[in-house]
Amino acid sequence: MVGFIHKHKKDLAFVAGFLLILAAVLHYMGYENLRQMTLIVASIIAGIPIAIKALQALRMKAFSIEMLVTIAVVGALFIGEYVESAVVTFLFLFGDYLEARTLEKTRSSLKNLVDMAPQEATIIRRGNDLVVPVEEVIKGDRVIIRTGGKVPVDGKIVTGHASLNEAAITGESVPASKKSGDKVFSSTVIDVGYIEIIAEKVGSDTTFAKIIELVEEAQESKSKTEKFLNKFANIYTPAVVVLSILVYVLTRDFHLAITFLVIACPGALVIGAPVSSVAGIGNGAKNGVLVKGGEVMDRFSKVDTLVFDKTGTLTKGKPEVTNIKVFHSFDEQSLLRLVAQAETVSEHHLGQTIVKEATSRNMDLDKKPEKVEVIKGNGLLATVEGHVLAIGNRKLMKAKNIIISPEVETYTVENEKAGNTAILAAVNGEVAGIFSIADQIREDAAPALAQMRKNGIKKIIMLTGDNQHTAELVAGQLELDEFHAELLPEDKVAFIKKLKENGSIVAMAGDGVNDAPAIATADIGIAMGEGGTDISMETADVVLMADKLMQFSHAYSLSKATIRNMKQNTFFAIGIVAVLLIGVLIGSVHLASGMFIHEASVLIVILNATRLMGFNRKNMHIKENMEPVDA
Repeated sequence: MVGFIHKHKKDLAFVAGFLLILAAVLHYMGYENLRQMTLIVASIIAGIPIAIKALQALRMKAFSIEMLVTIAVVGALFIGEYVESAVVTFLFLFGDYLEARTLEKTRSSLKNLVDMAPQEATIIRRGNDLVVPVEEVIKGDRVIIRTGGKVPVDGKIVTGHASLNEAAITGESVPASKKSGDKVFSSTVIDVGYIEIIAEKVGSDTTFAKIIELVEEAQESKSKTEKFLNKFANIYTPAVVVLSILVYVLTRDFHLAITFLVIACPGALVIGAPVSSVAGIGNGAKNGVLVKGGEVMDRFSKVDTLVFDKTGTLTKGKPEVTNIKVFHSFDEQSLLRLVAQAETVSEHHLGQTIVKEATSRNMDLDKKPEKVEVIKGNGLLATVEGHVLAIGNRKLMKAKNIIISPEVETYTVENEKAGNTAILAAVNGEVAGIFSIADQIREDAAPALAQMRKNGIKKIIMLTGDNQHTAELVAGQLELDEFHAELLPEDKVAFIKKLKENGSIVAMAGDGVNDAPAIATADIGIAMGEGGTDISMETADVVLMADKLMQFSHAYSLSKATIRNMKQNTFFAIGIVAVLLIGVLIGSVHLASGMFIHEASVLIVILNATRLMGFNRKNMHIKENMEPVDA
């Protein structure tokens, strides 16, 4: 019975509304007894779901707003104020319906995401094309996607090329060109082309499934303001009952006490913060920014110091091998093959760049390295084809007592001053060559950083494991306040701890495994989603799905707008209740009119919050004609 009433609450509200209109007609026609019966029935029909909710809350030892309304309606019926009892129950129930509808709209971004999820996939099994439910695709399946089709799983293209709309993942509507070897994500759509992919992540492990999960969790997560208001409501509600009893004791006016009880309901106050939080998180999801909850929004809005990793964050993270310098009797092709085989186990951008260079030269990298030891921040050690390799920076060479000759040192420094990252490769204890790798600064980095300074950021710092010369070049071009080079992951963590101890509220942005500890240490961790690793995305509080720093700027502006919206709603709700209560006590506000204003205030608060759904920075998209800058 309770379930039936809850399910048909909207219908009950409209029935009560019809009965109110009927009562007005009966009054006009002079049928007073029938009118009163109609009003009583309307009060009971609209009052039952309110009373049920009040009793459910009471069982949970909570004194809810519905309890106040129930007491007030019973009192109004007792003293014969049938018009007011009917109007109050109808307005409360109708306001509840409008509130649910509006909240549903603010959650529309999540619903839209769920609707985007593909339902079927075409796979090749035993030489046959089969259409199966997406849940039946397993890791390693070969999946076919044609023009207009949705990519059902995360995977790597093995055949074909296509133009993909990745808005579901990145928030960017501009199609991305994908070819053999590129990764594609579930729920992206092929505009034009044909591809076959090998499924790497299926079901709940896909990037898209994780986005939905994160947005669901975020919209359930409460901000500090929401938590405070919930506690406040639990104290405020019984306090209102006590005050209404006090009003009755002092005035002996039961009608006034009942009116005071209803008008003091903190409906707009309780709903104001959650709806702002949900709308703000929904806006972020729509624009490719995952903010993991209301509390994250609250902390993010207070950030005054930004800390960035360099490679893959301020730069594109798509470096290229510009030169390979070999020493002694080593051959360039042989050295590249050995180093690339060792780097196949590395997740680091620079290591994967060397692998990519070897692949582009059609080298066979099937032989797996042995005795691999990854030394975070410095490089790696491995045995390949019987040779002992040390690949990394000068710190690694010195730590392994590998002699760096003046010739090697001079060449390394010259390359670094030119903006390259120099990767030294030693074979059997002797430096065999240097790989020069260059990256580019993101086109949107400078305007995004400028925009964030304008919005309240006081200091921007870069921390990198790269060399001093390259770091200085990037920091100078982006006009950063500070930069620190040749750092290990633990050095980054220590630096962020020091900033926090000095009173700064710190956001750290990175994309690699080595950035995860620093991201976790900062007040707000930011991960670059598209090019980032799973661990950095899971550690972060905010994930930028399109790898664009303008999304970072949008997220920061959005956090400030969301918290500002919460405060507006809170002040408005308190102000309306205060004015109404004063009106009740001086006799200018009555039960029905006060309840109407009260419900109108709830709706205004919700509509104010939904403005956040349309919040968007004007400069989210950078002009395509901007020239990239070499790092």
